[in-house]
Amino acid sequence: MIGFDLTRQQKALQEQARQFSREVILPVAAQHDRDGTFPVDVMTKAHQEGFLTPLVPKEYGGGGLGILDTCILSEELAAGCMGIYVSIFVSTLALYPIIRFGTEEQKERFLRPFCSKYTLASYCLSESTVGSDPASMKTTAVLDGDYYLLNGTKMWITNGGYADFYLVFATTDPQKKHKGIISLIVPSGIEGVSHGEPIDKMGQRASNTTAVTFKNVRVPKENLLAGEGEGFKKAMAALDITRPMIGIGAVGVARMAMELATRYAKKRIQFGVPISQHQAVQFILADMAKDIEAARLLVWKAAWLADQGIRNSKEAAMAKAFAADTAMRVTTDAVQIYGGMGYTKWHPVEKLMRDAKVIQIYEGTAQIMRLIIARQLFQEMEKTL
Repeated sequence: MIGFDLTRQQKALQEQARQFSREVILPVAAQHDRDGTFPVDVMTKAHQEGFLTPLVPKEYGGGGLGILDTCILSEELAAGCMGIYVSIFVSTLALYPIIRFGTEEQKERFLRPFCSKYTLASYCLSESTVGSDPASMKTTAVLDGDYYLLNGTKMWITNGGYADFYLVFATTDPQKKHKGIISLIVPSGIEGVSHGEPIDKMGQRASNTTAVTFKNVRVPKENLLAGEGEGFKKAMAALDITRPMIGIGAVGVARMAMELATRYAKKRIQFGVPISQHQAVQFILADMAKDIEAARLLVWKAAWLADQGIRNSKEAAMAKAFAADTAMRVTTDAVQIYGGMGYTKWHPVEKLMRDAKVIQIYEGTAQIMRLIIARQLFQEMEKTL
């Protein structure tokens, strides 16, 4: 049996996040976008609401929510500001591998304190020349007695300048490629850890993005997540869970653009009537609506599979790729409907368009998502032959 009605709990989560988005995020989103400043006050309130720890089990102080429940509330936050939403979301990306693969001691040491007070975490996988090909990473971790000696620089790190700890992926032996990658939990206060200045980005400017450098950082062996050679699997497992959350963020951005464009189309007069009465504009809005709905359902399916414990790599890639492309197309068309006004900073659709672009790049590019989908298709085909 298939149904699409939200439960009472899901509706309550949705309303909680929608109210937070309208009352806390939206009023300050434009200012943080203009100034490129990090919304510490918003982030503190988001932690109080439990938005930074939705997947952390209740026994450690988290929300204990599922992936689908988290996606439902995430759409509302992203509709307020994708940059602020990404800053909220990225802690989940860093925490999930600890939730799933960490020892009981690691969970007690990192999850419980994270939930009990305002804390941020970052996920450190990318480097300046390493994005889609993590096996070629240059950051190294060499075992030295009871410590790993960590050296290297990570790039494009969300919350990099504010994180209390980093989940860092490094190689113990570059010759081993994927099999040499490990993941380490690295507190930001350890000697040798530093971060660069905020990167001046085109969009999602409220999100703090920096380089993070590790210079002879001594990381205790007990901060190794899972075993040696398992880091790449842990990174990919986290992305299968979090790609739907980025996909639903794209849905939130696109939905906001459609709502604004629809309202503007009913007000703007051309040829003596609102442009909403012109078929060309109606077709644009209709395409927005159908693609947003399709993107949301793809995300929900990928999230549902994850909640059932079923591998969702293909579905997560489908959801992320389609939703990101939808957000880019919808926000571009929203600017078109606004006409010349849409190209100015007087109206919010230009911000939405800038915010949408990077969704096609981070958490796996649009092209990598298609590779994942195709490879899975071939594997499934082989099983049927």
